[in-house]
Amino acid sequence: MTRLRIFLAEDHVMVREGLKALINAQSDMDVIGEAGDGQAAVQQAKELQPDIVIIDVSMPRMNGQQATSKILKVCPQVKVLALTRHTDSGFIQQLFRAGASGYVLKQSASSQLIDAIHTIATGNHYIDPAITGKVINSYTNRQIKLDAGSQTPLSEREEEVIKMVAWGYSNKEIAARLGISIKTVEAHKANAMKKLDLRSRIDVVRYALLQGWLIDN
Repeated sequence: MTRLRIFLAEDHVMVREGLKALINAQSDMDVIGEAGDGQAAVQQAKELQPDIVIIDVSMPRMNGQQATSKILKVCPQVKVLALTRHTDSGFIQQLFRAGASGYVLKQSASSQLIDAIHTIATGNHYIDPAITGKVINSYTNRQIKLDAGSQTPLSEREEEVIKMVAWGYSNKEIAARLGISIKTVEAHKANAMKKLDLRSRIDVVRYALLQGWLIDN
């Protein structure tokens, strides 16, 4: 069984040690490195190339959003899981815009963290159940959810592509799974986003949440 290689970026030593003990106790995970600030996290992630980086949103020298963006530039295959006490939808939006695959609250049960790691490891997104409602409400309030009667229906292929975008697959991965070219994927993605009036990745994730795609998958 392939073990997940986890990197921890957390500035509080006691919290980091607790996370390390929890993760190393799992049969399919190992903590391969850790850092106490954002800059160190980027540098060490580049050297170690982990499968998953668990990152605190609030860290010295470079915050979680900035570190996430930089980590994904040097480790494009990595999945980033944000870990924080912040429940504000603004933090969630910032982290997903930066490229994070998941968002978990520190005050949630430890089982939520393990579930989140397994979820994003398979290419899906994860949002802590305690804040899913906030994400949906924020989406609705900004009028990204369209009235069903005014929506331009997606084609079957456009829906397949936009679902996979929401689940976190790259254009190349979608093309391989559907047996179509990357250019065709890009065209279907652009058409779907235009029809649904979605302008960014976080818009796609919010729409997917409202449709139940991320929960059901």
